Amino acid sequence: MVVEFVEEFAKLLSFEPEKIKSEVIPHEDFDEIIIYAKKADVGRIIGKNGSMVRAIKVVISGCKAKENKDYKITVKAYEE
Repeated sequence: MVVEFVEEFAKLLSFEPEKIKSEVIPHEDFDEIIIYAKKADVGRIIGKNGSMVRAIKVVISGCKAKENKDYKITVKAYEE
């Protein structure tokens, strides 16, 4: 549920939503959600001074209480 939300939110912010991909890497204490986007979209997803990513983290922090799991969000650029 959280991964799908983060991916859909990133698609709303990007110029090329069809190019957004996500991956989940489970760790012992948390799950890392990696969002892959075109280089031009990475800045839009992160936001000025990280404001958009922080907003996403605030929203998904509510899921932490329900699922008892922490999440880390990483945004990475890729070139085709």
